[in-house]
Amino acid sequence: MLMGLDIGATKILGVVASADGEVLASLRVASPTGGDQVVAVAAEVVEKLRASAGAEGGVIGVGIPGLVDVVHGTVRHAVNLGVADGYPFSDRLAAATGARVVLDNDANAAALGAAAALGVDDLGYLSLGTGLAAALVLDGRLRRGSRNAAGEIGHIPVDPGGPRCECGQVGCLETVASGSAVAALWPGDGRPAAQALFDAAAAGSAEAVAVRDRFAARVADAVRLVALTVDPAVVVLGGGVAQVGERLRGAVAHALAEQAAASPFLRSLDLPGRLRLAPLDVPVAALGAALLGRASS
Repeated sequence: MLMGLDIGATKILGVVASADGEVLASLRVASPTGGDQVVAVAAEVVEKLRASAGAEGGVIGVGIPGLVDVVHGTVRHAVNLGVADGYPFSDRLAAATGARVVLDNDANAAALGAAAALGVDDLGYLSLGTGLAAALVLDGRLRRGSRNAAGEIGHIPVDPGGPRCECGQVGCLETVASGSAVAALWPGDGRPAAQALFDAAAAGSAEAVAVRDRFAARVADAVRLVALTVDPAVVVLGGGVAQVGERLRGAVAHALAEQAAASPFLRSLDLPGRLRLAPLDVPVAALGAALLGRASS
């Protein structure tokens, strides 16, 4: 059996999976803030999963936000988790669980999980969560980059007059195309903001329709950025915002079509037709983390 942890700004989701990728058990808890605190809660999730699934020892794959040194198991710039730069996450979790830990960026883990779930080996994955990041599986292999920063498109500045980003820059793409961006535009009143926004738009609110379309256009910008950089076979929308489902894919596909209306070049690429949703019934990031462990064995 394989074990994977998807660690995000708001939750830690752990799964136990079979060797062929079937999820056998799962557990979700709220994320704390701070490196040692995250490790402690992650270790609790591991122990509970071991008890429920009868799993012991082995390898734990972990996906976490930020820049991950996959060789040394350290993480930098996990700003939404409050983890200090250079934090030795793998060593700390290994000491707490007695297992070998394989660490990678959470979007990379999700891309692997999405590739397995969709049965494709060439994709760009857009993680629309608290932040925005892309991950690339090209010809069946993860592309991490020389500094483990491949896909950090959320921190490309797009608006010099925009808000300051958590990374320290101004007007990053993440500030207009992420779950946080939706929440700033349309408070959810106890519900996920994206769900509330799309529900209001479906109910006929003109204001909600305008906000939805503006957000979809910025996500479409992110899709174009990925597609025009590496030209993957498909671009997959995932992360918390993608729980909205087909309504999100449809809105972004419509925005892509509008952007291509005056460009024969863009129309020839058929970006709307290459847009996919991550399967809503598969925890792709946690599954991909488990697959990281299998690949390293």
